[in-house]
Amino acid sequence: MHLRLEFTGRIFHWRGPAPHYFVAVPEQESQELKAIQRIVTYGWGVIPARVRIGETAFTTSLFPKDGRFLVPIKAAVRKAERLVEGDEVTVQLEVG
Repeated sequence: MHLRLEFTGRIFHWRGPAPHYFVAVPEQESQELKAIQRIVTYGWGVIPARVRIGETAFTTSLFPKDGRFLVPIKAAVRKAERLVEGDEVTVQLEVG
């Protein structure tokens, strides 16, 4: 199973037990991910993915949250692309 998605979202800072920056996958694209989640997850509903934002490509894991998925935006990516909380970014996402 192979899935490619592209969407735009705002970077937000989650101040939970492990604070981090994320972009939420829109509802429609999250439904597409849910359709293949059982096939591609490595546990707890987490999905490994390859992501590109701007010129920076990286691997990460998508986290399920409130019926959608969150894309973690690593510090190295934020630095390379000069991104801060509230910036709108285009995310290219590949799973499988």
